[in-house]
This record gives sequence, structure tokens and C-alpha cells, in this order.
Amino acid sequence: MSRTYVAATALPGTPAAAGFEAPLTLIGRVLLALMFVLSGFSKLTSLQATASFIASTGLPLATFIAAATGVFELAAGIALAVGWHARLAAIALGLFTLLASVIFHAYWKLPADQQLMQQLMFMKNVSVAGGLFFVGAVGAGRASVDARQLV
Repeated sequence: MSRTYVAATALPGTPAAAGFEAPLTLIGRVLLALMFVLSGFSKLTSLQATASFIASTGLPLATFIAAATGVFELAAGIALAVGWHARLAAIALGLFTLLASVIFHAYWKLPADQQLMQQLMFMKNVSVAGGLFFVGAVGAGRASVDARQLV
């Protein structure tokens, strides 16, 4: 399958951003992925602490969930960063982020004086999911393993 990348048309009076598409998509992917790579690594190197936190929410199989989540975040984060199956990785990470937000940042369940920080974390995650779904929709861009496979 071949894919043609077309630069966005610039607004009247503004310079075209076509020359910036490849570096900006690369930077955007890496910055989105960084959160997951670091979080996955942290979960795997602090497995018992992560499992204890997961268990505190009432979820079963906390150690398994901690390990599986750590591997998933690390692998999908690296895939997103390098642009390998980036659409799939981004959509999976986006769905995971929304699910984790509902489970771990349910600010609406807390007393009013405790809601602010969890609401900020929830909204940050929703915004990150939006960026991930954008990558899922438009792809990894030219500076990616995916683009090299299309040639």
C-alpha cells in the first residue's frame, strides 16, 4: 500500500509549514510516547509498589495487571516513538489512557476538597488521548518506520 503525504495548505499571509511536517510529527510522537515509556519502565522496576496501588482500587490480579500494563506501556510507547505500527499503538494507548483515567482519576467520586488534583490529572489524560487519536487518524508521518515500509 502506498501513501502520499500532502502538506497542509498555509493560511493566506503565512508561510507554508510543509518543511516542518516531518520533524514536528517526530517530535510530537516522541513527546506523547515519553509518558508511556517512562511509566512502563517505572511500573516494571517498581512492580510491587504498582501492584499495591492497583490493589488499593479494588482491582483483582494486581500484580498481573501491573506487569502487563508496564510491558504494554513500554512496548506501545516505543512503537509510537519510532513510528512502527504507530496508528495501532496510538489508538491502543489512547483507549488505555481513557480507561485508566476513569479508574484511577475518578474525581467525581471524591469530596469537593479533594477533587482538583484528580480532575487535573483526568483532563490531562483526556488531552493526551486526543493527541494519540490524532496520530491514530493521520499516521506517523514521514520520519517513521511506517513511512519507510511504504516505499
